[in-house]
Amino acid sequence: MIRIVVADDHGVVRRGLTGLLDNEPDLDVVGVAEDGAVAVRLVRDLRPDVVLMDLQMPVLDGVEATRTIVAEGLGADVLVLTSFSDIARITAALDAGAVGYQLKDAEPADLLAAVRAVARGESPLDPRAARVLLRGRSEASTAAGEPHVALSPREVEVLRLVVDGLLNKQIAQRLGITERTVKAHLTSVFQRIGVSDRTQAALWAQRHDL
Repeated sequence: MIRIVVADDHGVVRRGLTGLLDNEPDLDVVGVAEDGAVAVRLVRDLRPDVVLMDLQMPVLDGVEATRTIVAEGLGADVLVLTSFSDIARITAALDAGAVGYQLKDAEPADLLAAVRAVARGESPLDPRAARVLLRGRSEASTAAGEPHVALSPREVEVLRLVVDGLLNKQIAQRLGITERTVKAHLTSVFQRIGVSDRTQAALWAQRHDL
C-alpha cells in the first residue's frame, strides 16, 4: 500500500485527488493539507511514502515545504502537481528535492502512474515539463556557439561529484539529501544537457569546465 499526503490550497482539488487516489486498491490518502506548513506537519506525523505537492500555496509554498521535508529526512518523496510549467518553477522544485513533476491537466491514468513510479524510486517528469527544460538549453549561446545550459547550483554540485566518480548513494551522503533526490537531479541534468548516462554527463562537464 502506497501512503500519500495531498497538499493543495483548493478544496475541490483536494477532494478530487483524494477520491481518485483512494479508488485505487494500492493507494491510500492518509492526510490532506491546505498549505505547505500543514503538509510538513502531516509528513512529520504520518510518515507517508509520497507527497503530492502543489507549488503555489499560502503560509508556506510548495517549494519551501519540499525543501523542509527533504532536509529533515522524513522518508517521503515529493511529487509536484501544479499548473505551472515555466522553467524557473520546475528548476526550483527539483532543486528543492522533488523527485517528479506533473501538470494538473494530466490524464488521471498518467497521474496514477506517476505516483506509483515515485513509490518505485523513479523520477517521472511530465513530457511538457521535460520539453521546457530542454528548451532552456537553447535560450542562450556561449562564445563558442554552443548551447548554454542553465543548471541549478545543486545540479552543478551533483554533476561535479559524478565527475569525481561518486555513486548516487555517496553523493546523497555528501550533500545530505536522499538517493532518490540525487536520481531526480541527474534525470533533469541528463535531459537538459542532452546525454543518456553518467559517463557522457561527466565528459560534458569536463568539456565545459564545471
